[in-house]
Amino acid sequence: MRVEVLASVMNQDMAALAEQMQLDSDAVIINQCDRLDCAEMDYRGHRVRFFSFPQRGIGRSRNAAIERADGDICLFSDEDIVYEAGYAEAIREEFARNPQADMILFNIEVEEFRRTYHIEERKRVHWFNCGRYGAVSFAVKRDSLLESGVRFSLLFGGGARFSNGEDSLFLKEFMGKGYGVYTAPVTIGREEAGESTWFSGYNEKFFYDRGVLYHYLYGVMALPFALRFLLAHRSLLCGELSLSQALGRMREGIRMGKRLRKEGADGE
Repeated sequence: MRVEVLASVMNQDMAALAEQMQLDSDAVIINQCDRLDCAEMDYRGHRVRFFSFPQRGIGRSRNAAIERADGDICLFSDEDIVYEAGYAEAIREEFARNPQADMILFNIEVEEFRRTYHIEERKRVHWFNCGRYGAVSFAVKRDSLLESGVRFSLLFGGGARFSNGEDSLFLKEFMGKGYGVYTAPVTIGREEAGESTWFSGYNEKFFYDRGVLYHYLYGVMALPFALRFLLAHRSLLCGELSLSQALGRMREGIRMGKRLRKEGADGE
């Protein structure tokens, strides 16, 4: 099975990026910049294709990468990911070990304060705990992905109306269509510390946007999940706003999510 990295980046150089990320597999790179062109290179015996577009948005660029992918396993990535030696072989081994898996989630090491998960065992992922995983942990069989028709939301994520959560929605929708998603306690890379494109503190926008996301993720259970989230992480989250203020903003976001869903909003 051929692993192919699908990366969304901004204003990057193809050769420098391949070296920086330590690519050891084929790759499709979607470069958000101010030009429209494409290029291809051989890097360590692998084919790297580089597509530059003036359009912005993480969901839009990830979807563009899916359209151009031709590998057996698609591994989503960003420009700040540096891969471990042997990552492609480790991914192939996990899919061989678990033939029923359509998608497997792997560990990407990040700074402690940004960590939302750490996989320690092999198990199936369910709707109620899918919100912790970022897209850079996703390795998915391309045939299953294309068959599912699932794509990244244009409402959420960097460059979109609402901050983040496009990865959680993608995962939930994929599982909702009956595809098997599992975890593997295998580290395939690390995130290089840098400035976030969407996070500017636990402020009013953070909680409002999180409320919108929770409606899309949990429906009628959005409010209980919002309260659980705030109580579980109160010491970290409630600095700028009190718990009641944060919950109030999440309530407002949940109401907005309901309205957008009724309107059939998709981010365009």
